[in-house]
Amino acid sequence: MRPFPFTAVVGMADLRLALVLSAISPAVGGVLVRGEKGTAKSTMVRALAGLLPAVDVVTACRFSCGPAELDPDCPDGPHAEGAAAQRRPARLVELPVGAAEDRVVGSLDLERALGEGVTDYQPGLLAAAHRGLLYVDEVNLLHDHLVDVLLDAAAMGRATVEREGVSVSHAARFVLIGTMNPEEGELRPQLLDRFGLTVEVASSREPTERVEVIRRRLAYESDPDGFAEGYAETEAELAAHIAAAQGLLPDVRLPDAALLQIAEVCASFEVDGMRADIVTARTAVAHAAWAGRDEVTTEDIRVAARLALPHRRRRNPFDAPGIDDAQLDQALADADHPPDDGPDDDGPGSGAPADNGQEDGGGPAEDGSADGGNGSAGNGQPERTVGAGQPYRARLLSVAGHGAGEHGKRSRAITDSGRTIGVQAPGVRAGGPHLVATLRAAAPHQHARGRTGAGLRFEGRDLRYAVREGREGNLVLFCVDASGSMGARTRMQEVKAAVLSLLLDAYQRRDKVGMVTFRGAEAALALPPTSSVEAAAARLAALPTGGRTPLAEGLLKAADALRTEAVRDPRRRPLLVVVTDGRATHGATAVARSHAAADLLAAAGIPSVVMDCETGRMRLGLAGQLADHLGGEYVPLGEVAAEALATEVRARAGGRAA
Repeated sequence: MRPFPFTAVVGMADLRLALVLSAISPAVGGVLVRGEKGTAKSTMVRALAGLLPAVDVVTACRFSCGPAELDPDCPDGPHAEGAAAQRRPARLVELPVGAAEDRVVGSLDLERALGEGVTDYQPGLLAAAHRGLLYVDEVNLLHDHLVDVLLDAAAMGRATVEREGVSVSHAARFVLIGTMNPEEGELRPQLLDRFGLTVEVASSREPTERVEVIRRRLAYESDPDGFAEGYAETEAELAAHIAAAQGLLPDVRLPDAALLQIAEVCASFEVDGMRADIVTARTAVAHAAWAGRDEVTTEDIRVAARLALPHRRRRNPFDAPGIDDAQLDQALADADHPPDDGPDDDGPGSGAPADNGQEDGGGPAEDGSADGGNGSAGNGQPERTVGAGQPYRARLLSVAGHGAGEHGKRSRAITDSGRTIGVQAPGVRAGGPHLVATLRAAAPHQHARGRTGAGLRFEGRDLRYAVREGREGNLVLFCVDASGSMGARTRMQEVKAAVLSLLLDAYQRRDKVGMVTFRGAEAALALPPTSSVEAAAARLAALPTGGRTPLAEGLLKAADALRTEAVRDPRRRPLLVVVTDGRATHGATAVARSHAAADLLAAAGIPSVVMDCETGRMRLGLAGQLADHLGGEYVPLGEVAAEALATEVRARAGGRAA
């Protein structure tokens, strides 16, 4: 079945352009496509491969060496000049989210290497993608170490495999394209920066355009070949246009004035490092070639900056990538007409950020002065929405013991990377091969195996694998008291600041997060477990307070959410963070019911932390009692900050010394 034609996709102009520019100049560094599900991200990527020119490869070379550019280090080489060659279409190689590192970079046959002294290298997906496209769907769900491997290979143009002192290297030049749904989690900024271009896509809200999408999709499904044939002419025209731009690319000039504009734009958006400048320059050159020009213009730079800078500008972790078109135009204008030397002018046209009368995102909704509505929470008290205070570095909350879940940075776990703490029994592979243990296992059997010379007689049953300790990401489920007792402006600001700080910590440690809230007469799952801490921060900011305190209902709702998530993601250990002052005002036996619910969670073995929000001189200590029933850690609100914990440790150490 023929793939859906590239030119048949409705809309998506920015994505179409970014993919084409990356195909024209692979040095741009690939494309990261961010967008909600069902927006034709994968469809367009898969269709792009059919537009790329065919490539000439040396016959029988598994690493796609070109006859005009032979790789002297090719594992299948060395190839002789004038070696037989064949032409084949450019490949689209798809990397599964669950792929192992050996499948990606290739592997060495350790048994033959040790026993026969032969380097038997089996190529991986990077070799298959050489001189083509490498597509990673849901790249944000890929393990970080695999993303590092991909991006390093894309940047260096080579892949290297090293196993126990044996090293193999081969060319790996490809266009890397990743797609992701931001609701399922973000890439770390360090990895985000390694993608050359980024595009945000969203489904159209225009009814006529949506109708056309449906019409074309149904037509394709009923007759794929016939539908594709209807777009054969436009596909051929686009392929010829790409080939012509590739031919023009080496002749495109990048004058000093254009370089100055690029530097001005990147400095204006306060990007870190020089990669943004270089990628913008390469993209501008590719766009000029695409437009048929032999010199880069301001328009080429504007287009390049819109694609290369959104994910590189300095921003808070919870801010979505984006770029201000007005600021971009101002930066380009400043490069064309640099201001005269003289006193600084903060007036219009100076290039200074506009002053909107607010500091640090302040305003009525942020400083807690706005009323979230005039509705009632069920007891005559009005609902209020209070902004969060400034986030800070939070103390580490972790799950005891060793897990075996997803890679992260929170709790200790047995992983395939990290420090070696033991050796796994034969037949059970946990990490990479452990060379010393393997040699020790083989040594006692050399006489029985008839060894007579210096070579080691080695069998598969001798293999031993390392047991390594690393860190895992957890499911951090917040159970937040939003009742009237928490509604005092100052207290709720502190609570939201603490939760926001813990969300920031979860973002950095690669956790999934969820949120249960309780107030009035019931509890609700405000945010199902997700890897998008941006979504959690948005729900927290909009969280109103008011009404009674159904603490037991909140704990039971949290237990339901954890049971459901244990089925969906059984390898990820949970951590329940209950944010409350411990009061319970829903029903005559509210405190007893909340303690019973806590006992159920403790019996299920759910690790928990109670963040005590009680303030004032007269304290009831109810949150501490709740922590006892949960069997969890008790943390006063004022000790959530890492600095507060360090101060307490220093004070206690000083007391012991005295």
